[in-house]
Amino acid sequence: MRYLLLAFILFFSLSISAQEKEKNPFTVDANYFYGTILEHNPDIAHLITDHQSGLILSYNQKTFGKNAWESRFNYPDYGASFIYQDMKNEYLGENYGLYAHFNFYFLKRNLKFRIAQGIAYNTNPYDKVTNFRNNAYGSDLLSSTYIQLNYDKQNIFKGLGLQAGVSIIHYSNANFRAPNNSTNTFTFNIGANYMFGYDEQPEYIASTEYKKFTEKIKYNFAFRSGINESDVNNSGQYPFYIFSAYADKRINRKSAFHVGTDVFFSTFLKELIKYYSVAFPLDNVSGDEDYKRVGVFVGHELFINKLSFVTQLGYYVYYPYDFEGRVYNRIGLKRYFGDKFYGALTLKSHGAKAEAVEFGIGIRL
Repeated sequence: MRYLLLAFILFFSLSISAQEKEKNPFTVDANYFYGTILEHNPDIAHLITDHQSGLILSYNQKTFGKNAWESRFNYPDYGASFIYQDMKNEYLGENYGLYAHFNFYFLKRNLKFRIAQGIAYNTNPYDKVTNFRNNAYGSDLLSSTYIQLNYDKQNIFKGLGLQAGVSIIHYSNANFRAPNNSTNTFTFNIGANYMFGYDEQPEYIASTEYKKFTEKIKYNFAFRSGINESDVNNSGQYPFYIFSAYADKRINRKSAFHVGTDVFFSTFLKELIKYYSVAFPLDNVSGDEDYKRVGVFVGHELFINKLSFVTQLGYYVYYPYDFEGRVYNRIGLKRYFGDKFYGALTLKSHGAKAEAVEFGIGIRL
């Protein structure tokens, strides 16, 4: 319970801080959910023993078009959420997560889609002696994402509203430490919301921007790094370094397309090659294979104020050692500081198999 209390305190602090910065109405909502872990990998079948349940608490700052980007996306909300989830399995324990999120509205603002990214704490991660059956979570701190689709009726009576829908909650440490089979929980949720300032809502400000927007091709140079571990348990964590160069062409105020190249220096792979050359001599791994890789990629960037959501799909053109296949993908967030510089937090994967969380900096010229 001490984790739940701490999370409530942090959540409340975030809500008050955000409230002080904005005078627009805001909402708070609570959702109870009930669902099941999806068996995306047969290796976690022994961990799916019951239906999971939990609670989602959220603070949502409403927008009305004071900034140009707000009307482009039909006046979304932004805010913070807290999730408590009982995994209903003694080896998985419980998860407590804090998130930042956006809410996007459709169908006359009755349908609300939320996407959230944050960090979660697991109470019972893998331990080779005391909890070797938990092959889903290799660490107590996990990267977590959830999406939610709700039928949402706000301000039904004096600020009080109701919502119901479905959510998918993902937990993974992105191979920060093995094992990392992760979990995805599909849930049904129902709850209530309350709008503060419901009797003082301003009018939505219509967009006055020109619809047509073009920009010259921009050239990006980025450096990404972090630490990760191979799928061999207790093989050790090693740093990686990625150098990227790509061009982007912005086709409108929301979107840009990418084409570029990555050079990967993944030192965990260097150690994995040595390990396989000794432990599995029949696999024809000599130990002298180059651990470096070079990829080319195409991608898309969705601009939301100073943030952007990045998706990229790549192919290794230099691939001396076979690890998870030649195709890779990257998703994540960029945050711009001025017109040129940005920071990035991205997840690099091979399909659904995560390789690393990347922390990056870059320049757009």
